[in-house]
Amino acid sequence: MPDRVMLILPTQTYRAAAFLRAASALELEAVVASNEAPTLARLMDGRVLTLDLGRPQESAFRATEFAARWPVAAVVGVDEASVLTAAHVAAALGTVRRNSVEAVAATRDKRLLRHRLAAAAVTQPRFVEIGSDADTAAITAAVAAVGLPCVVKPVDLAASRGVIRADNIAALTAAIERTGTLLRSICGDGGAQPLLVESYVDGVEVAVEGLLRDGRLDVLAVFDKPDPLVGPFFEETMLVTPSRLVAPLREAAVDAVRRGVAALGLDHGPIHAEVRLAGERAFLIEIAARSIGGLCSAAIRLGGDDAAQADMSLEEVILRQACGLPLGTPRLIPGGSGVLMIPIHRGGVLQGVDGVDAARDVDGITGVTISIPAGETVTPLPEGDRYLGFVSARGDTPAYVEAALRRAQSLLRVDITSADKGDDEAGLAHVVGDDDRQPRSSEPAHEAIPGDQRVGDHEQSRAGAGQR
Repeated sequence: MPDRVMLILPTQTYRAAAFLRAASALELEAVVASNEAPTLARLMDGRVLTLDLGRPQESAFRATEFAARWPVAAVVGVDEASVLTAAHVAAALGTVRRNSVEAVAATRDKRLLRHRLAAAAVTQPRFVEIGSDADTAAITAAVAAVGLPCVVKPVDLAASRGVIRADNIAALTAAIERTGTLLRSICGDGGAQPLLVESYVDGVEVAVEGLLRDGRLDVLAVFDKPDPLVGPFFEETMLVTPSRLVAPLREAAVDAVRRGVAALGLDHGPIHAEVRLAGERAFLIEIAARSIGGLCSAAIRLGGDDAAQADMSLEEVILRQACGLPLGTPRLIPGGSGVLMIPIHRGGVLQGVDGVDAARDVDGITGVTISIPAGETVTPLPEGDRYLGFVSARGDTPAYVEAALRRAQSLLRVDITSADKGDDEAGLAHVVGDDDRQPRSSEPAHEAIPGDQRVGDHEQSRAGAGQR
């Protein structure tokens, strides 16, 4: 009988299909545990479980009842909103490879994260806790503690939602009010909301994807972020791997993640981290006890030690580790790969996205997915929590991949009309292209990138500096 793995996920997630495909490829029996039961749940005995992800301990009790009838070998939280519940469930079931609830909780609350990292002397931004109702004196004290520019963050949101840069006290006051308003709209609580104010780290940002086995970190990929993230908002648009940073900077980023993982006490499963490199110093910005979000895992294909592991998805690797299946040492398949997250530049009603077929036809492009259907209302960051879609690419080099993604991006035309029919902008279309990228502030220390790597007549562009 195949092992049974419980996939804990919110109903609204990009990640379900990839994990279900991976479970099928590995001949695992998957149990989908989510906050809503599928329509045909009554016909799927032993394969679905309804949980309230906002009540981890209650969910653990329900999962224990379920496992008494249908034993579960492993539990995987596939999205940010489900990892804490997954930790509670795994602890209740006593699965072999799991993280402690305390370690995962520290990744979900940025206050705990910062204090744990500080206690272990891990290099990170200066920070101070503040409430969304902070008065002038508290805001002035925050600036004295972290300096300017600074960054306002919610303590428990992901994907840069509610994250705003402020260059002076007036801007910081406005950012605190705006993020507080967002949080109150989400939780329905009219009271003050907890926030962090952190020092802004001016430098190159990379993402590190890894897998933990008994506390040992296997680095699966280091992603460059070619578009600078300098604020005032921090919407990621492109990830390309392998990183073109010089080796000492890559090693510094990975070392920061290793130290952070140890400080938090994480031992098993996937991690996704963000690191800023300012000069030769690596500042740890985030660590999540999950894999990369959205449809970005399409950029990661991994090889193992034998023919059965010649070409694995990230999700297959995660499930192999969770279930104790043969894994060896996973490593990126040679060549470059990357993903473009199609941003939402203004709010309104999405009428459609043109140019998708042309983008798919670009050499190197492996997929174009528009994930929001026409007719839905869309909201940009910092209030929004979705991308319009994803474009993936693969090629001989990271430079080639970046060029392909930029070419595909330039062909997409997004039509968003104002929700207010009287708005003068109603009916205007928007071309998603290089003009939408944030201004560059400096060049990173990349190894040489060939200048003749092109897709059509679109020359590849080197990465710039940025900040989450």
